[in-house]
This record gives sequence, C-alpha cells and structure tokens, in this order.
Amino acid sequence: VQLQASGGGLVQPGGSLRLSCAPPGRIFRIDDTAWYRQVPGKQRELVAQITRDGSTNYVDSVKGRFTISRDNVENTVYLQMNSLKPEDTAVYYCNADVMDLRVGLTRSGAWGQGTQVTVSS
Repeated sequence: VQLQASGGGLVQPGGSLRLSCAPPGRIFRIDDTAWYRQVPGKQRELVAQITRDGSTNYVDSVKGRFTISRDNVENTVYLQMNSLKPEDTAVYYCNADVMDLRVGLTRSGAWGQGTQVTVSS
C-alpha cells in the first residue's frame, strides 16, 4: 500500500502550505500517522505524529508553527505548516498504519511517495 501525499510547493519565508496524506482508496483506513522530512545527505527526520484518536506529538523545531490533524470521515491526515522557514525545505513523507477494511488487517509503516517543500525568497 502506498500512501498518496500531496500539497508541497515553493513558498516564501513566512508563508504557509498544507500537506495531505491519504490511502489509495476507501477500502483502506489510515490510522496512526507521522510526517517525516529529509534533505539530501541527512537522515529522515520525524516532524509530527498523530494517533487515530487525535493525540499529537511534534519535533521541537516545528512546535507552534506546524499542526498535524486528521479527518476520519475524509480518511485523510493533514500537516498545516505556517511561518515557514528556509530550514523547513525538504521532501516530506507521510508514514502510517493502514487497515485493509476488506480483511481487517493492518499494514504497519506504509509510506507515501514524498512531496517537495521549498521555502525560498
């Protein structure tokens, strides 16, 4: 199962973007989810997490600027990024536990394809 991540782009410092992460179809349900980011030459960094019941956690560098949320009706997880800084530039990936509703089995740690976020003037 590959998650579908979208919403990246080019934005000026101080701007905002909203990333989305969803499974490929309504037969899958997205559960506990995390957003990671990676820049060339560095390890992938955990940015934010959200459980199915809405509990959240953030890396210190994004606290107060980023908000992770979910819409369980739309079966989508979002990452609202405000007050963006050049150092937020990275490829952002979502990672989630995904339940196949047809058989009631959960696939842990499914990844999305990555979406580029560039913060530059």
